[in-house]
Amino acid sequence: MDGYRRAFTLLLSAGLVCLSGCPWMSRMLWRPSPPIPHVLSPSPTLEEVAQVVNGNSSQIQSLLATGATLSGPGFPRLQTNLAFQRPKRFRLQAELLTSTELDVGSNDDLFWFWVKRNEPPAVYYCRREQFAMSPARQMIPIEPDWLIEALGVVEFDPALPHEGPIALPDGRLEVRTFRETPAGPVTKSTILHAQSGWVLEQRFYDAANRLVARAVASRHQRDPLTGVTLPGVVDISCPLAQFSVRIDLGKVEVNRLSGDPGELWAMPTYHGAPLVDVCDPSLPFPTSMTPPAAVGVRPRPPGRAWQRPMY
Repeated sequence: MDGYRRAFTLLLSAGLVCLSGCPWMSRMLWRPSPPIPHVLSPSPTLEEVAQVVNGNSSQIQSLLATGATLSGPGFPRLQTNLAFQRPKRFRLQAELLTSTELDVGSNDDLFWFWVKRNEPPAVYYCRREQFAMSPARQMIPIEPDWLIEALGVVEFDPALPHEGPIALPDGRLEVRTFRETPAGPVTKSTILHAQSGWVLEQRFYDAANRLVARAVASRHQRDPLTGVTLPGVVDISCPLAQFSVRIDLGKVEVNRLSGDPGELWAMPTYHGAPLVDVCDPSLPFPTSMTPPAAVGVRPRPPGRAWQRPMY
């Protein structure tokens, strides 16, 4: 029971979404273990790194993964279907045997989550324009759409200040991105393969320099039709919630999502589960999450420029 509650806490934080009652199209196989391309120069500039990463992600208009799995400490392995479509549509449904256990989703207007074993039963939701200033935002340390980035759809916004690339050991590069949010400044650290530009790891630090979320990507796979490269496995951890989860994407289709999008991106209803607006200011929420004092503390080096433009 506790495992499922930890699961929905992270999934709400990251914006996981579910896929329910939708016909799936035929699956497209990935080529395992593609050769690592050498597309970055030995000492790449920020512009060169951004061009490679953004060029890969910009080709992704939709994703479809059937036969994926969701697993982690405290709950069993769940069979999972998920889908993503630009700009903010992303759904996920996880099952145990033949029973749906987790249903989380988002569309252009709102995001929602439902956990079968949660008490009391409810479909919890929040409208996007209300989230930033809502009581739920005080409890959830990261933006709901962050999971889209965690799954490999990463882009460096030229309107934001960036720092790097910084050479790291073992042939990696780091780019730091600084974002202003209603909860204060957030620093994102993106770790890349120094030759291919593949995104290997992403970390989010809050205004107090605490690590609030981390995604480690592995088993990168190349779509033979589009040439897009995405991770096959993503390990996500949220120290503030003391929770970790692994998503094995399995077989993925890029830009081949079809069917009626109305049902796919609509907030679902479940018998006996009322709709609860978590952005309602009258809803009782703790003012903040209370993490272990020293988890993930990363002081920002003095003298770092927050306003370095990308282009």
